[in-house]
Amino acid sequence: MTATTTGSRILAALAEVRDPELDEPITTLGFVASAVVTEDGAAEVHLRLPTYFCAPNFAYLMVADAYDQVAALGYRTHVVLDDHFASEAINEGVAARAGFVKSFDGEAVDELDSLRADFLRKAVLAGTDAVCRPLAGFPLATMTLGDVPASPALSRLKRRRRDLGLPCTDDTPLLIDPKTGAAVGADEVPLHLRKARLTRTSLDANTGICRGMLRHRYDTDGQGEVAL
Repeated sequence: MTATTTGSRILAALAEVRDPELDEPITTLGFVASAVVTEDGAAEVHLRLPTYFCAPNFAYLMVADAYDQVAALGYRTHVVLDDHFASEAINEGVAARAGFVKSFDGEAVDELDSLRADFLRKAVLAGTDAVCRPLAGFPLATMTLGDVPASPALSRLKRRRRDLGLPCTDDTPLLIDPKTGAAVGADEVPLHLRKARLTRTSLDANTGICRGMLRHRYDTDGQGEVAL
């Protein structure tokens, strides 16, 4: 297997890791500084973030997820977060599989499952807007997932619903409450769609801000430059 092939496999694995707040792959965001296989056969990944003070809980999730995705390929794995105020705690904690609380002993009181779920719910709302906006004029309150034409936006929405354990078959309602999984009533549709649009707009704006800060910090184009 060539170095290019192994590097591509690692990048494909890292593409499954998403910024939890932005719901975008760390590869396309430019957060992967390098991904290589060393001479002794280990996978070594370096990550970078837009600012030195990015929230450590968000950073931990991305480093831990990157480790899990690459290690699942069978490599001895080293994932290193560079240029971050909590790099040492995060890198050591992820390498030891210690969890967030032990990694930040005396500072963190909970693991990050609830935080991840909160962001997944936002991703479901944003995905709902992406799917429903082209369907203006259709009876959204009575539509099911199976009524919606196939598209990348629909696939992404379904994936986020599955990630949350929400109903996701062709006969389940298109519009559901991401907290409960209950169908959105006809009289609740306008408010639900406004929330979905606002959530998507916010995510898009924050993504643009993060790209700009990364570009300024590292003098890159912010579009996922990766050294292999």
